[in-house]
Amino acid sequence: MPSRHTLLPPAGSPAHRSQRKRLLARLWRPFSRRLQWRIVGLFVGLLVLVQAASFLAIRRDLEANARHTIAQELATGDKVLRRLLAANAQNLADASKVLAADFGFRAAVASGDRATVADALDNHGARIGAELAFYADLRGQLVATSTGQPDAALQALAMLPRQGAATAEASTVAVFEGRPFQIVTVAVRAPQPIGQVSMGFPLGAALLRDVEQIAGLRAVLAVRFADGAWQVQPTDASREAAEQADRLSAQLRQLAAGPAAADATVNLDGEWYATRVVMLGRSPGTEAAALLLQSVDEAVAPFRRLQLILLAISAAGLGVFFVGSIVTARNITRPIQALSRSAERLGAGDYATPVVVQARDEVRDLARSFEAMRRGMQQREAQVRRLAYWDTLTGLPNRAQFHDVLSHQLAQGRAMSVLMLDLDRFKHVNDVLGHAFGDRLLRQIAARLGASGLREQDLVARLGGDEFAVMLPGADADVAVDVAMRLRRRLEEPLTLDDHTIDVSAGIGIAAHPAHGQTADALLVRAEMAMYAAKSQPSHEVGVVTYSPQIDSSSEASLSLLTELRAAVAQDQLRLYLQPKIAMASGEVVGAEALVRWQHPQRGMIPPMQFIPFAEQTGFIRELTGWMIERCSMRYAELQRQGVALKFAINLSTRDLLDQHLPAKMERLFARGGVQPQALCLEITESAIMDDPERALQTLQRLHAMGLRLSIDDFGTGYSSLAYLKRLPLHELKIDRSFVMAMETDRADLKIVRSTIDLAHNLGLTVCAEGVENAQTWALLKALHCDEAQGYLMGKPMPEADFADWLLGWSAPQARLRTEFTPFV
Repeated sequence: MPSRHTLLPPAGSPAHRSQRKRLLARLWRPFSRRLQWRIVGLFVGLLVLVQAASFLAIRRDLEANARHTIAQELATGDKVLRRLLAANAQNLADASKVLAADFGFRAAVASGDRATVADALDNHGARIGAELAFYADLRGQLVATSTGQPDAALQALAMLPRQGAATAEASTVAVFEGRPFQIVTVAVRAPQPIGQVSMGFPLGAALLRDVEQIAGLRAVLAVRFADGAWQVQPTDASREAAEQADRLSAQLRQLAAGPAAADATVNLDGEWYATRVVMLGRSPGTEAAALLLQSVDEAVAPFRRLQLILLAISAAGLGVFFVGSIVTARNITRPIQALSRSAERLGAGDYATPVVVQARDEVRDLARSFEAMRRGMQQREAQVRRLAYWDTLTGLPNRAQFHDVLSHQLAQGRAMSVLMLDLDRFKHVNDVLGHAFGDRLLRQIAARLGASGLREQDLVARLGGDEFAVMLPGADADVAVDVAMRLRRRLEEPLTLDDHTIDVSAGIGIAAHPAHGQTADALLVRAEMAMYAAKSQPSHEVGVVTYSPQIDSSSEASLSLLTELRAAVAQDQLRLYLQPKIAMASGEVVGAEALVRWQHPQRGMIPPMQFIPFAEQTGFIRELTGWMIERCSMRYAELQRQGVALKFAINLSTRDLLDQHLPAKMERLFARGGVQPQALCLEITESAIMDDPERALQTLQRLHAMGLRLSIDDFGTGYSSLAYLKRLPLHELKIDRSFVMAMETDRADLKIVRSTIDLAHNLGLTVCAEGVENAQTWALLKALHCDEAQGYLMGKPMPEADFADWLLGWSAPQARLRTEFTPFV
């Protein structure tokens, strides 16, 4: 089995480098994602970039200055060398003039005594250190030389000025036997020039020491031969000097510098030198030069120290800046992190914890905005919770809160009793004394219930309209009966408002846990059944009823019916029926009222009156309404594809109207597409609105804002006041069939219909008459300028699948108004 280490890539391999990069990236990723480290990285990166650019620029300038300084020093050395040569030439010329001025020497020259001249040259050359001495006449012919050097004398003579310049002093550098010599020539006069004496002095260590002492440069002598090879002269007779000269010669040969070669760089003993070649003189086939050397390392050492100092300062500044950047970034990010934590708390629903951030800049302004937002959200949350769980009229908990608290108490397994109260004759009070008076009465009732000796853990709620409920934790049915009797007696005490003395009574129903139900819904439903049973008792009865199975004689059948209704929705047993609505002015079909039928698999078609009231009582009517809206949306889309545009009227029950979630459901429906809000008309009865006017008004306003059409169904049969109706965002009034069907025979109904049409038109509403069953009713409504009609004359409710075929065969009734009705139109 291979070792674990054999699974790792070899160090230095591409796979190993790739793995290392991935590891570094993974380690850096958490830092790169944090704002603090991004700020530090940005600041430090910018500083490093600026410092690097500054360092490179300074380094380039320093190197340029170093090169310029070296060049200047070499140029100065060049001048020093030439001046030393000139000074040396003058000194040598002065020494040579002693010989040229000697009487004996001039006499020997004049007599042509060559031996005497040669001896004089040897003796004087030895005294002044000249290795080469010779005398030539004015014609440039060699006369005499020092002992043993005739060839060197001839070679030097060839380099001397010709006759035209024989009377002048001259100095030149020539190469003899591979060595550079400085040759000085002076004239011999007697008294006129008769010839010239030349003395040759070898160039060597003395001159080089003078250059080094004066210019601070190393200097060596070099000879260049005809083949271009340089031969550097050793500075002394030591072996080390000879080896160094050989190495330098080899480098010069590699550089292949010409007679006027540019400055080059050579390496001596591991140290680099900048060089300058100073040409001293030429001989046939050879050239003499001095090579000046300046140590590059010594020249740039001060600049390198300066660079190191700058680098150290930059590193120290970078460290200080890094620490300062971290401190600055923390000062920036800590308030932001605090705001982030506050935002998380707000997102989690914690609106109680204040947003506190220690900052003095824009972050403080942002924190203040967060705090203002938190307070606003806290207030809105409290307002929403109050609207959702509290009754705005009485300040009591509403149905939703009562249901939640009841469910929570039941989940703990505690015994529980629920009382449900419904005031007697409250609608009559509303109709006679007005809704404002009725609202004040409800607030007084709520206050009485709260001050009836209930315990702290007991809960009083207003369920809606004139219905109240009381929850009695830990109370059985017997205790609940006692409490109910006490509440009833308290309510029956006369109540005076605005000089009106009102006698209040209520029917109270009781349901107890666990005897009468295990869930909150079951207890509320059975307490409501017991309440209705109490209200149906004769007035001399006590008005308090505890639930029993005998109250709901069809309870098993009702539960079965509810189960079957749920199955009907789930198994597509419901059928959509449509009854057409006709525009009376044009005779065109403009819409249809949507009705529901139940096709039971065993019992066949069940009439609506056998399940709609039950659905309203149990609250299942909301499910049926949802099904109707969905089905109408589908039918609307199908008819649109056939080129038919109609609006569908759908009835809303009291429970639908008081359902605060209904507008949200409609919004989701419209968001899915398929139907426009203008294609639906929601019909509401007056009684449904009057059960909880304020809550109904809120729901209707939200539906109206969405673009839905709203209609009052069965207008004229309820108890609503015109003062309230004009506040409703309505589009249509629908006259009840009882007035329409009898208008031919009952002149009072005819007047009611006419007045209703005029009233609706004056309010800017359209009018639809239902129950049109003959042509004369059609003609009469048309003469009264009714907008739309609905009834058996035009069409009975029909399955939705048959509606398109019915449209093809539709034609408007042709009827003339009888003369007896002329005075009424």
